[in-house]
Amino acid sequence: MDLHLLIDNLTNPALLFFFLGVIAVQVKSDLTIPENSSKFISLYLLLSIGFKGGQELSHSTFSTEILWSLLFGIFLAIFIPVYSYFILRRKFSIDNAGAIAASYGSVSAVTFVTTISFLEMEQIAFSGHMVAVMALMEAPSIMVGLLLITIFKKDKKEDKIPMKTVVHHALTNGSVLLIIGSLIVGILTSEAQAEGIKPFTTDIFKGFLAVFLLDMGITSGRKLSDFIKKGWFAFLFAIIIPIINGCIVAIASGIFSSGEGNRLLFAILAASASYIAVPAAMKLAAPKANPSLYIPMALAITFPFNITLGMPLYLYIVQMS
Repeated sequence: MDLHLLIDNLTNPALLFFFLGVIAVQVKSDLTIPENSSKFISLYLLLSIGFKGGQELSHSTFSTEILWSLLFGIFLAIFIPVYSYFILRRKFSIDNAGAIAASYGSVSAVTFVTTISFLEMEQIAFSGHMVAVMALMEAPSIMVGLLLITIFKKDKKEDKIPMKTVVHHALTNGSVLLIIGSLIVGILTSEAQAEGIKPFTTDIFKGFLAVFLLDMGITSGRKLSDFIKKGWFAFLFAIIIPIINGCIVAIASGIFSSGEGNRLLFAILAASASYIAVPAAMKLAAPKANPSLYIPMALAITFPFNITLGMPLYLYIVQMS
């Protein structure tokens, strides 16, 4: 691995603010980001990345690469939760295995946004259609996770939620709706009009990302200690499965995409885990699944790994393959 990539990533201000948040918890500081401010920043990040992706798409000609990218993203969102479920069932209940599998089949928008910041820092180009890929990967994994729970439950009537409700919730989840909506707005907006809001969508983006990662660091630090008490299997799964997914997809994506930036984004989408959209859906459809298990796995273990060591590792594999 090129050492300068790792050093550049670890000295990224946004990432350093993440570590500051973790340290603040460990020293028992009262540092907090107001909940309303945190929610606004997360909405801003989704809006900005969706809008900029739409702008990129509006200037792109539809190609076979875009089509294959979209299909590959949907395939990953279906395949990853299926094989993850059967690994997880060795140690966890049906509900917990389904919820964790859905989390790892879905994606982390914040990890995706942080990776884009990393690509910009390294001056590596990527395509706007990758935002559409990210948006399409949210809903299928949620539905697959819930389908697995339904299929393998002994009492089929227990906690039964109509699939229509599940599908509606997955598609209208706030983060999914905002990223897709912003993508469409970006496509419809002319270049001159987009320039008018560039100070909002682009210039302040990295600053907001730094504040948001500070908040993520505080949240991760709080959840880490409780999670460690749950044993090594969950910890190892939250590290090893993302590495396997990210490395394989970093290579496999080269079949239809030659761009380093796009392939890295594919790898990080496959390696990341949802801690926003999936918990919201599982709270409704699988209330017996334990959120103190699958949220810390995604947020306190997988997320920090991907934004520190994962991105340089997957980029190295992309460059070597």
